[in-house]
Amino acid sequence: MDKYEILQKYFGYDTFRQAQETLIDSILEGKDTLGIMPTGAGKSLCYQIPALLMEGITLVISPLISLMKDQVGSLNQAGIHAAFLNSSLTPGQYRKALSYAMQGRYPIIYVAPERLVTPEFLDFALHTPIAMVAVDEAHCVSQWGQDFRPSYLKIVEFIDRLPKRPILSAFTATATKEVRDDIIAILQLRDPTVMTTGFDRSNLYFGVVSVKDRYGAVKTYLQAHREESGIVYCLTRKHVEEVCERLIRDGFSVTRYHAGLSDEERRKNQDDFIYDTVPVIVATNAFGMGIDKSNVRFVLHYGMPKNPESYYQEAGRAGRDGAPAQCILYYSGQDVATNQLFIEHNQDNQQLDEVTRAIVMERDRQRLKKMTFYCFTNECLRDYILQYFGEYGSNYCGNCSNCLTQFEEVDVTRAASSLLACIQTSKQRFGVNVILDTLRGARTAKIREYGMDHNPHYGELEDVPVYRLRQVLQYLQLQEYLLVTEDMYAVVKLTEKAAGVLERGERIVMKLAKEVQRVPKSQSDDKKRRKSHGLPEDAHFTQREESLFERLRRLRTQLAREAQIPPYMVFSDKTLAHMCVVKPVTKGQMLTVSGVGDFKFEKYGEEFLQCIAAFTRGAAKPGGREGV
Repeated sequence: MDKYEILQKYFGYDTFRQAQETLIDSILEGKDTLGIMPTGAGKSLCYQIPALLMEGITLVISPLISLMKDQVGSLNQAGIHAAFLNSSLTPGQYRKALSYAMQGRYPIIYVAPERLVTPEFLDFALHTPIAMVAVDEAHCVSQWGQDFRPSYLKIVEFIDRLPKRPILSAFTATATKEVRDDIIAILQLRDPTVMTTGFDRSNLYFGVVSVKDRYGAVKTYLQAHREESGIVYCLTRKHVEEVCERLIRDGFSVTRYHAGLSDEERRKNQDDFIYDTVPVIVATNAFGMGIDKSNVRFVLHYGMPKNPESYYQEAGRAGRDGAPAQCILYYSGQDVATNQLFIEHNQDNQQLDEVTRAIVMERDRQRLKKMTFYCFTNECLRDYILQYFGEYGSNYCGNCSNCLTQFEEVDVTRAASSLLACIQTSKQRFGVNVILDTLRGARTAKIREYGMDHNPHYGELEDVPVYRLRQVLQYLQLQEYLLVTEDMYAVVKLTEKAAGVLERGERIVMKLAKEVQRVPKSQSDDKKRRKSHGLPEDAHFTQREESLFERLRRLRTQLAREAQIPPYMVFSDKTLAHMCVVKPVTKGQMLTVSGVGDFKFEKYGEEFLQCIAAFTRGAAKPGGREGV
């Protein structure tokens, strides 16, 4: 078979996506390869398809048990023999898997980096032909990345011990130029093919909402999206427990996930979410890497992550099927302090030498600052993220909260001048709240204690609402007229740029919202259904097709339950929706449906054909599955 036959037979697709073919060809030509592709762009196919065409075994280095389990399960469902080697296996299971691997039963083996240099695995690797080592989540090798894992440094040591150097390939969804260069250097990739497909996920809507009652906002959102599956990310375990408990009390079907739960509960809760038993999971960032659940329609952040890489990776778990999905961040100023604590007590940093640890912590603080700016910029949110990763767009995407809000340019020079002057005359000794209270003419004990009621700018802006003053101050920080220190006591300081306003009378103009933020573009109910199922807007998807879609989903659920696999491993929502449009009656027609390959058809195709035929006739076959 060639790469096209494998693509169709096992994965059910007729064509490759952007860059997939280039990366696959590079590997098949024997070249080291680095692919930087957004979540949902099909990275795994770029090493799985070559693995089936090369002589020898492909080892996939993967950081998490859940990631390995999901990938191996999907491969086995597609008819490809694969296995994983990690701490979830008993000693007997581990030895049996190694034995089968040595017999050549598995063209693809997923392995945890910690296992690579153990005596038992090394003995296997030294006596088995290794065609390729594929490094998944390759950013984990970089100390400058957002998710550095020291165990990834064992990869090069392992490769150096092999009798023959295999092809090396590496893949990640989030990498700045610095991290990309780090991956190439640390993994010692030789003249690699480097392909960056772009970081844009045009199907994702991005929104930032600053609200006092975050729980109320999340509750309102979930009430409006009860039929959809999603993730609510929280910064701490405590928040996970509180939010999950309140949502259950308010009648929502949710579960929870964080590192403080037992292995058994984490596994059960994760499976409940993946298998669609529970539609919503409330979790810390310990959840999600490698979870290939295609029908996640929203990711809500109950607090700001510590850097743009983490945010984009977590938000990217929505809409992996290419259908529209929403990513909304509920921001509070307290999130900054919480993340600063995380940075200072990062356990991975503790393993570094003192000089390196200081450099890494400073870079972490700079990334936190960039993430904070994301939360109060009035520019296009998508463009802000893309610029962070080195891409530049038009600064208007039409699918983020800022682009869907009407703005007007407002001269805020008076407020900006007063803010900067107040900071200057108070000798840059105080934090944001003291400065704002002074300008507003507050009569608090703290203001009197600090003597700020005698500041020449005391009460100067008592006519300006405090929320507007905060907006102006945040804008001045974003534009680097001032900065807020990251010490124990956050203090507002002026930069050299402030002199332009204070000494030369420079005008400050900023974009301010004209009206309350609007929801994404209005759609008819039918149009919404089509988009949520990943269909083009002009697709004919009527109420009748919607009924067929639900019938197919029920059949899929029953088949998945019998096979003890997640429903999306049978067929994705997008594939079911395509069936509703095509309404196949023969095997040939079914194989034209995106996501239906020969192997999947042999397993499930006839039952779906029968279900569609019965629906089309207008009567389900008595006792048949199509009546479920």
